Amino acid sequence: MVAHHNAANKGAAHMALKATVFKAKLNVADMDRQVYGDFPLTIARHPSETDERMMLRILAFALHAGEQLEFGRGISTDDEPDLWQKSLSGDIELWIELGTPDPDRIRKACGRSRQVVLYCYGRRAVPVWWDKHGDALQRFDNLSIYSIDGDCCDQLAAMAAPGMSLQCTVDGGEAWLSDGRDNVQVSPQALKT
Repeated sequence: MVAHHNAANKGAAHMALKATVFKAKLNVADMDRQVYGDFPLTIARHPSETDERMMLRILAFALHAGEQLEFGRGISTDDEPDLWQKSLSGDIELWIELGTPDPDRIRKACGRSRQVVLYCYGRRAVPVWWDKHGDALQRFDNLSIYSIDGDCCDQLAAMAAPGMSLQCTVDGGEAWLSDGRDNVQVSPQALKT
């Protein structure tokens, strides 16, 4: 009887896990798009989200930084991306996904948004996923797919901290992210543009 009670409590405690809030001050100097500025970010990190994935969300924000860009509920919801940008009329202009999602999710995103950008990561997962789904995804004209190197992901994950102050410089399609101690150079590899 007691064991059953504890198991039920354990399940309830597991279900009650809430997102951890991270704050980041992000300074962006994007030479490619001529976007310069400071972006105070509040990142709600889902309990199942890794440092790597959270930092990739910040990187994706830096690569597409703008006043209208915001974090979606991402990992915790099916109908929102990791990041998105909407027009003043509510139309989705940019939909940004991370990982190796189901192609059906990408198809839906391409139908809902003017532009969809996918940043794939995972040393072993990406080649397998791309071999399996790459051909089918070629038909979407508004879809761009990039792969982020595993070593870069590890270095980004090491920067994760509750109160981050980050500088990102973007030039020639490459990004340099610094937290004052460490610098990470990220060269997203285009799988589809």
